[in-house]
Amino acid sequence: MSNQLELQNNTKLIEKPEKLWTSTFIALTLSFFLLFLCLQMQLAPLPSYVKDQFHSGNFVVSLLTSLFALAAIVSRFATAILMRKYQRNLLLFIGLFLTAVSTATISFTDSITVLLFLRVGFGIGFGMSSTILPTLVSQIIPRSRLGEGVGYFGLSTSLAMSFGPMIGLSMLAGYGFPSLTTLSSVIVIIIIPTLVFSRSLTMKPVQAPDERNSTATATRKPITKSSRKFLLPAILNALFSITYGGLLSFIALFAKEVHLAHIGLFFLFNALSVLIIRPISGRLFDRRGHMVLLIPGALFIIASLTILSYAHTFPSLVISALLYGLGLGVIQPATQAWMLKESPLEKHGMVNSMFYNSTDLGVALGAMLLGSIASVSSYAVMYRYAASIMLVFLLVYGCILLVGNKKKPQLVK
Repeated sequence: MSNQLELQNNTKLIEKPEKLWTSTFIALTLSFFLLFLCLQMQLAPLPSYVKDQFHSGNFVVSLLTSLFALAAIVSRFATAILMRKYQRNLLLFIGLFLTAVSTATISFTDSITVLLFLRVGFGIGFGMSSTILPTLVSQIIPRSRLGEGVGYFGLSTSLAMSFGPMIGLSMLAGYGFPSLTTLSSVIVIIIIPTLVFSRSLTMKPVQAPDERNSTATATRKPITKSSRKFLLPAILNALFSITYGGLLSFIALFAKEVHLAHIGLFFLFNALSVLIIRPISGRLFDRRGHMVLLIPGALFIIASLTILSYAHTFPSLVISALLYGLGLGVIQPATQAWMLKESPLEKHGMVNSMFYNSTDLGVALGAMLLGSIASVSSYAVMYRYAASIMLVFLLVYGCILLVGNKKKPQLVK
């Protein structure tokens, strides 16, 4: 009888879902939101500020975004290696310090060259911080709730990408660029006490595979040719991010071109869509996989950018924003969870680095390529070209699905 009761209790323990919303998970998610909020508050207002302050052309404007993104990419590669040797909290604090200082001093320079160097410094600090925080959180999310956990954690970036530009444009219009950079640097500094008081940091570097329990390692998928599995969703995320680079870098200038008022509200309605769809998309990924998410997400982005390119009224702006939010809230968590699910725990640092690098690479390419198109045409035409990028997205994804079906990989439990 006692054995039966014990068996029933053990069964209940097994069936009980693993806990996701721990204090550490909440603190890391909040910190990631603050980090990306600092970034997004500057990205949209900076081009307008530079054009007014330095009378620069579209090339210099796009260079500000591209140099930051490329610096972040290089920084992430270096950070993923350094995390195996040095304390992650030390590397994180260095990254946050660089981010805060570069942000606080950017409004005091009167030279475009110094401004470009500060953007590189910001990229290095941001790259370090944005590699370590998701690595920490991906290692505390229960494997059975990976899609859901990544979805909620990624909601922090999506909300920052939605609210940040709106706050930044409002700050620029109402209080000026120095007030904007001061607030942005304070937001970064808040991250440090948030992590310290919640005890969310660990002193240990990421363990290598041979340092882990042999039984746990044996149950994981082999790592051979795994980089190819990570590369495919990273390419898709980069293609999507090209559209976001064009959106962020030039939407304020597009609004001036077509005399569209209240452009900052685009990001408010974008945020509403993200809030609705992001938790749903995480659960859908866990149950149905990435195909049910990525195809509709791409179609949402195509519709959004097409409508935006013809927008001259506030209702059309709102519709475009809502559709873009749906695409954003579906594509990014699906590609990131796809990469993490294909990787063993000890590779999460490298995988997160690759994911955010693909985002920054796409943003950099979007700013440069779409900025060049805008220089010879208009911002409206530029957004139509941006929409066509998502047709390439669908083509690449279709090829991935066809190749995957032909290979018919054996499922590993």
